[in-house]
Amino acid sequence: MEFKHHILKGLTAALLSLAAVSASAQKYPNGIIDKSIAVVGNEMIMLSQLEEEVQMMRAQGMMSDRNMRCELLEQMMVSKLFLMQARLDSLTVNNDMVENEMRNRIDQIRTQLGGDEAVEEYFGKPLYRLRQEWRESLQEQSLTQDMRNKVASKIPELTPYDVEQYMKNTDPEDLPVVPAKYQLSQICIYPDREAANMAVKERLLAIRERIINGEKFSTLARIYSQDPGSARRGGELGMASKSIFWPAFSDAAMALKPGIVSQIVETPDGFHIIEVLDKKGDMFNARHILLKPEYTADDRDKAFKTLDSLRTKLVDGEIPFDLAARFYSEDPSTRTNGGQMADPNTGSSYFEIDQLKPQDYYAIRDLQVGEISTPVESLDNEGRNGNTVYKIIKVDKILPAHTATFTNDYTLLLEQAQSQKAMEAINNFIDSKIKSTYIIIDPLFQDCAFERDAWQTKFRRTE
Repeated sequence: MEFKHHILKGLTAALLSLAAVSASAQKYPNGIIDKSIAVVGNEMIMLSQLEEEVQMMRAQGMMSDRNMRCELLEQMMVSKLFLMQARLDSLTVNNDMVENEMRNRIDQIRTQLGGDEAVEEYFGKPLYRLRQEWRESLQEQSLTQDMRNKVASKIPELTPYDVEQYMKNTDPEDLPVVPAKYQLSQICIYPDREAANMAVKERLLAIRERIINGEKFSTLARIYSQDPGSARRGGELGMASKSIFWPAFSDAAMALKPGIVSQIVETPDGFHIIEVLDKKGDMFNARHILLKPEYTADDRDKAFKTLDSLRTKLVDGEIPFDLAARFYSEDPSTRTNGGQMADPNTGSSYFEIDQLKPQDYYAIRDLQVGEISTPVESLDNEGRNGNTVYKIIKVDKILPAHTATFTNDYTLLLEQAQSQKAMEAINNFIDSKIKSTYIIIDPLFQDCAFERDAWQTKFRRTE
């Protein structure tokens, strides 16, 4: 994986020009002239809050324009409707979720912008203020989401008759399409990883020795590092939170003094040597050189020869595939269940095409049920990119792509029907609350094409 790096750009907030500003408006140092732009019941939305949301999205690489502000304002107003009801219903905040999200947000923004000082400069506020504001915002988001879930959960439990009615009232072209799915088994052989690891460590030790003897770390990183993102910058990763790296990498970097080259550090990405340039709290800027174990044509040929021989025995019926997997496969995650593969994210034994590794799909795409692929070089599920592995794959089952049917795909149709009913309940709640709630929207947003027409009746009249 290309290590994450920061690109500090000159990001300047593109603010709305305000033709008319109330006499009580407050002007902030960053140029925002703050004012109330919407009142939803007893909740107020300030222009500065909208602009902070725009800034947050732009800091995460999203482009901002007037349409974004219109969409954000409508989202904020809808959220206020749910927030008001959540408070009336005395819902409580999930503080664990809020604090976890806070850490993730801060780490992402600090890494993206290049540290605490850059964050404070970009948002025009000290970090403690930003933490306080973001925590309050996330607490509101927690209440809002819980209230949405509460509204959605009030729909009655659906019966098979309801699912039939859903199918009857839905255009066949709008019914979910179930993609083709494969159930597969594999027998894997790994190359000699111990020898490859030893070889890469020797190469890395030689590079480290050259650095200690006076050669520039950055020059050697450009030449040898296999992390393409940082190699072109002399191995430099940029100021980033330690939480975004593998723990072994972060621990080694945080223990180093600036200018000292680390011993070899192993992570799921490969082997590194590290030089720390700067440290601030739990953030650091470091250079590294990454080398990955490399395997020879001899490794591949040896594995393919073994797999070819085994495939012949399997095709000839000399040994069942599941028994061969238990005896010969070197993949610990599949050998114990006869080689049957499972999606590591869902645990499902069925794979859609886009869930398969490209190498695996190309090996089985022309096979019929019961057929076994020729040997293929592929990747396992370890680390960020996976490790080299050689395998043969058997197609156990193929479920063809089809429009969902009541008999074969009831669970999927039930989920779709429930989702539709939940969305109807949420939309009805929003429409009802817009009508019954005191809402005023600043005419500044008069030209916004809001998703809900009901907002158009809520604009403040201009004198």
